[in-house]
Amino acid sequence: MDILRGAPAAGSGRIVIGLDIGGTKTQGLLLVDGVPAAEAVSGSANVQNVPPAQAAANLAEIFRALGSVTADRVIAGSGGIDTADDAAALRALISPHVPGATVDVIHDTRLILAAGETPAGIALIAGTGSVAWGLSPAGEEARCGGWGYLLGDEGSGYWVGREAVRHTLRRFNLGQDPDELSAALLTACSVTDPEQLIALFHDTGTGRRYWSSKASVVFDAATQGSAAGSEIVAAAARHLSGLAADTARLLDMTGPVVVGGGLGMNQPLLQDLLRQDLERAGLTGIRFLEQDPVHGVRYLDAREVQRG
Repeated sequence: MDILRGAPAAGSGRIVIGLDIGGTKTQGLLLVDGVPAAEAVSGSANVQNVPPAQAAANLAEIFRALGSVTADRVIAGSGGIDTADDAAALRALISPHVPGATVDVIHDTRLILAAGETPAGIALIAGTGSVAWGLSPAGEEARCGGWGYLLGDEGSGYWVGREAVRHTLRRFNLGQDPDELSAALLTACSVTDPEQLIALFHDTGTGRRYWSSKASVVFDAATQGSAAGSEIVAAAARHLSGLAADTARLLDMTGPVVVGGGLGMNQPLLQDLLRQDLERAGLTGIRFLEQDPVHGVRYLDAREVQRG
């Protein structure tokens, strides 16, 4: 666990705790009267990615790091919140740590839009997974993607890593020597033979987080001139822009589009291609988050307080 800032002693003031529960990590933010007072990072608490016991343990670490405070409200954004039962299950894990607090569980895409401080628009996540969610000025909602890595998540970190594996194995099947991307992937995976990737990929010890981390190999190769790496990155941008464009069409909107997630926030090559594809699709107001999505909790709570 990484504690970014120590929690203050309990005292007066409105206390709100924000949680951003991603596929690889959980971020916690403590707000006192709207001002960030403490932050912490732990492992994922998403039960679609880790066993419930591990999710509970990671949440416990977050709350310990944020300090012993009496919270008024918790806003938890998480992937995989598709039904009322999903929300209730996560709420049940959180509530024991914050007795008496209101616990709101939302899909993590809402945090993206809120972190962009816009009341309506399209939120696009390009991280371990991928999904787009939109909110119209009239309050209508639409979502595209976010089905999980077995059904979709095209353009995500996991998808990019898997495509690198597929590219390497395809070359091996054709009797071709490893190219720049394949050689870099073999080194990153500490194997010498492309066929070893098959067992490694299906090994229970390597999962979404492991293969998502290999996306950086693809981006580095593309930046260094790898045609295969560039093709995978371009395909990721097309998939991601398609999610946003489909969501926009459902809501009859053209923007703004707020992009978050590890890839969306930290990979300039993907950002450039994604911006081009989004603009080509007629979308406007495109911007990439420069602060962690968990900070969107400040915006969401402030709007709630204003509404009374």
